[in-house]
Amino acid sequence: MAGSSHGHTPAAWTGVTIAFIGFCVSGAYMVMAEPLGFWAGMVIVVLGGVVGMIMRAMGMGRPKDANAAYETAERDRAKGPEPAGAKS
Repeated sequence: MAGSSHGHTPAAWTGVTIAFIGFCVSGAYMVMAEPLGFWAGMVIVVLGGVVGMIMRAMGMGRPKDANAAYETAERDRAKGPEPAGAKS
């Protein structure tokens, strides 16, 4: 995944950061035995996903055709080196 720049966009970073904050809020309120706070944190988690999708729709995510070059390079690498004298 590191070679494909998976998730290295403002939309991904923002969505995951918001969801992580919601996860922390839910965890804290779960330990404090406060169901309302727990569910508020879960709403924040869902909000992170919604914000990420909205930002992606605004063009701050990874372009849909960005995978084409990566997949071609991976396919060529998987074939291995061509034998000497082989014609392409």
